[in-house]
Amino acid sequence: MTLGHPTRRQLVSGLGKSIGVTLAVLAAPRGARAQTAPAKPLPELADGYRLLRPKFAKLPLRGPDRPGTVAQCFDGSAPGPLLRVRQGEELKARLVNGLPDPVSVHWHGVRAPAAIDSAPAVKPGDSFDYRFTPPDAGTFWYHAPFDASDVTARGLYGALIVDERAPPDIDRDVLLVFDNWKLGSDGVLGREGNHFTANGAPAFDIAVKANERLRLRLLNAAPHRVMTLTFGRHEPTVMAIDGQPAQPFVANGGMVVLGPGSRVDVFVDMTLKPGETATLNAEGTALARFVYDAGAPARPVPRDGAAPLPANPLPEKMDLAGALRADIVLPMAQVGISSKPMFTAARGRTVVLACDNRTANAQAVHLHGHHFRLLDRLDDGWKPFWLDTLVAPPKQVWRIAFVADNPGRWAVESRMIGGAETAAAVSFEVV
Repeated sequence: MTLGHPTRRQLVSGLGKSIGVTLAVLAAPRGARAQTAPAKPLPELADGYRLLRPKFAKLPLRGPDRPGTVAQCFDGSAPGPLLRVRQGEELKARLVNGLPDPVSVHWHGVRAPAAIDSAPAVKPGDSFDYRFTPPDAGTFWYHAPFDASDVTARGLYGALIVDERAPPDIDRDVLLVFDNWKLGSDGVLGREGNHFTANGAPAFDIAVKANERLRLRLLNAAPHRVMTLTFGRHEPTVMAIDGQPAQPFVANGGMVVLGPGSRVDVFVDMTLKPGETATLNAEGTALARFVYDAGAPARPVPRDGAAPLPANPLPEKMDLAGALRADIVLPMAQVGISSKPMFTAARGRTVVLACDNRTANAQAVHLHGHHFRLLDRLDDGWKPFWLDTLVAPPKQVWRIAFVADNPGRWAVESRMIGGAETAAAVSFEVV
């Protein structure tokens, strides 16, 4: 069958039922300032490249008044430098490796060319130029592959924002990157602990005015953690998931759930009174506060409902009847994508993957180079949003569908929620 766009009713009801997918929201650091739009871009070199320098640094994960945590990161902070381009513009980033081990970068959620996605690791002291034009506007990120054997490498990540050609009707654009660290009582990275951060700090204040509209770009950088967020007397409207615009809808119960590596963009109208404060929480932990200015509101009344963000160039239809079908059994047995691909798809063909999670833990499944739809149980339609990461519940089979329109060799990764293992991966090829 060939299916097209769902209705708004299907969108809202489908999202309410899809507890195993990945919707989300989070927050930022108290005593620091959120990254707002237009964000100050990372300084460019004379040839237009932006430097990414992996190195060791002390991170203020427990706040500025506590000893720092030694970790690997980009340019001395986690998250690292914000990269920002406008849709249609070329991104040029030069990685200069200041670490004693090789480092590679995955451009998470970006439908980049395969040569960029599978670029070789950069040796110590060497450099590599990443150069490509992201096809989609949205919230993405870059990170080194997570290595569970080296806990100090946890800070090697940063955000990539691709702005729409025409800016949406908002007052401010705020990036909030959330993480969950395993820290000992001395602040040293280890394998035990439960320490949340937002934008690299334990809490974050966001100064607002009554009746402002904020676009919150929410990113979960924790590799093994699903985060459930609440917004403290505010009503978030979900605008985009995993970088791709959705038909706007109010988050069910005011909560957003964010899987590992996933992003959600929400619009939030500041509807409290001047001088009030509200807290953004992750599982009972306060990560950010909306601190209202005591002066006059930004406007007499809040804005009207939000118009959808402009669509990205993704397929409007998928041919499920003629799809190539393959099964992925979790946990995966292979690590890496150098082995024989599990299937080869002709460019433009629809692919349906059945993700069979036979473990007792949820698994995060991430598709490289493409975005997918989560299929309904009867295979007669799909949930009305695009994803690049699926949180697959234990002892269940979920099917996803995508159009194999990005040529090259690609990975499908999985990692256990709540575990510490490095991601396992299988590959497929688009020709």
